[in-house]
Amino acid sequence: MGLDDKLSNKAEDLKGQGKESVGKATDDQELESEGKGDQASAAVKDAGEKVKDAGKRLKDGLT
Repeated sequence: MGLDDKLSNKAEDLKGQGKESVGKATDDQELESEGKGDQASAAVKDAGEKVKDAGKRLKDGLT
């Protein structure tokens, strides 16, 4: 996984955490849900990148 992808995913996760916190503090359920969604999206992207990395390592090991 490239460093750019890692940073982008982490930034999205942190943005989501911020939205969730502000949503909780202001009792804004929509903003809180949006923050949780951002965090979930970042987690899915991160997992996909890890699968790609594992596949690349496996391919490199076989060649």
